[in-house]
Amino acid sequence: MRTSERRKAFITLARKRVRPGSGSHPAFLGARTVRVPIVDLQRLIRDTPFVVVGGVATRLYMPERSTLDIDVLVRAVDLPKLEHELGRAGAQKLGDLSIGGSSWRLPDGTVLDVIASSAPWVEPALAQPRQGPEGLPYADLPYLILLKLQASRAQDLADVSRMLGAADPQAIERVRAAVQRHLPEAAEDLESLIALGKLELSGSEDAPPRETSG
Repeated sequence: MRTSERRKAFITLARKRVRPGSGSHPAFLGARTVRVPIVDLQRLIRDTPFVVVGGVATRLYMPERSTLDIDVLVRAVDLPKLEHELGRAGAQKLGDLSIGGSSWRLPDGTVLDVIASSAPWVEPALAQPRQGPEGLPYADLPYLILLKLQASRAQDLADVSRMLGAADPQAIERVRAAVQRHLPEAAEDLESLIALGKLELSGSEDAPPRETSG
């Protein structure tokens, strides 16, 4: 199944099943916590620009969820340099990623997935990070959304919906602009995910129309 087909299948199912008022309490959805500590990557990666992405990064934009690994994004051309840094720091390479990049076990046992991309939006994502509470550079919301839309696994799309449900109008407009520029084929799906996220948050406002059979 193609990425766009996975997105539409997820959205179709969600629109059939979601009910106003069935989401988590707004107090929970508005919570931002950093209960799960992560390794200080800046002690291991000193020379290669990177941003934290994946499940760990979502905690800047939605309630924290448990995740067993850390994902970082780098330029494709920087992957050899980063791999050299990790090897020098005592990390063990576990293998290559099908999406581009490699997976590593860090000296403390943490699994680190390095996503290497040559997409044109990677450069501004690295140049304009958000600083996390522990001082690490995190992907800003539009770039994290782009990465998750490109992957379009069920968890990625659920993350997109929940992050956008909690986002303010200005942040949503920045996301729309980034998707329209870099991934325009996902623009319609983005609007559905925004509506689903707002429905979970409010319980009643901006509810997407439910699909019916027949």
